[in-house]
Amino acid sequence: MAEAALDAVRRELREFPVAARELSVPLAVPYLDEPPSPLHFYRDWVCPNRPCIIRNALQHWPALRKWSLPYLRATVGSTEVSVAVTPDGYADAVRGDRFVMPAERRLPLSHVLDVLEGRAQHPGVLYVQKQCSNLPTELPQLLPDVEPHVPWASEALGKMPDAVNFWLGEAAAVTSLHKDHYENLYCVVSGEKHFLLHPPSDRPFIPYELYTQATYQLTEEGSFRMVDEEAMEKVPWIPLDPLAPDLARYPSYCQAQALRCTVRAGEMLYLPALWFHHVQQSHGCIAVNFWYDMEYDLKYSYFQLLDSLTKVSGLN
Repeated sequence: MAEAALDAVRRELREFPVAARELSVPLAVPYLDEPPSPLHFYRDWVCPNRPCIIRNALQHWPALRKWSLPYLRATVGSTEVSVAVTPDGYADAVRGDRFVMPAERRLPLSHVLDVLEGRAQHPGVLYVQKQCSNLPTELPQLLPDVEPHVPWASEALGKMPDAVNFWLGEAAAVTSLHKDHYENLYCVVSGEKHFLLHPPSDRPFIPYELYTQATYQLTEEGSFRMVDEEAMEKVPWIPLDPLAPDLARYPSYCQAQALRCTVRAGEMLYLPALWFHHVQQSHGCIAVNFWYDMEYDLKYSYFQLLDSLTKVSGLN
């Protein structure tokens, strides 16, 4: 009896993403030719939790005309920034039986630019990606070139952003599949970003496992070693690479349907809270994103229920 009930729950969980997709998930990420009004943004995108790419939203930013690697060198080249360094470009990702965080180095931005331009070498892959508002805290000289927030989004959401982040890195730098509790407005200033997205409703098909946390350490010889963070609790993370999924190990993932999009210079991606995303970029891509804390409303509670049922049913 109990097993039959559990099978029924698993069947419903497998059918749920399909039904949700038919009702509310677009086949491709839609484009808007201009920024929406606060009402339209909230009604058409935030409430239904749907992504979109907004063109002509950054045209008034001086950064769109000015930001290039030579401009960054001239303006903030001597400024030290936090740089994530990894052997293979994967920071905050599953490697073997560990969830591994990057080595963090304080480097002059000019050194990062030297590596990007092929003038210098540095062990591993470099990515300026520190996400606790590194633009105002580490590179305040660049603030006049961008808006401090997105006015129509701030009005729609009734708050200012929690964080404004600056991103610059090599093409080999990859962001592994994950989700955030933020409404994310991701603005590409130079180059392009490649996003692979899954709606929150795909959770029954997306595997999680618990991992011991570790951090890369960069030795003086330029090699990397993993050091376990023994005092920290195990972290749940997605072990699957959506670009080359191991379907023998995670067969359910073949039922998930990813959306892929490229965000080009001058475009802004609205990435709704709780959407799973995997990110790649062109070499030397420069971007800024605004994180607005999500509303912990009924939508959030329903996702937590879906997540819990997926776990306890043993579906993933």
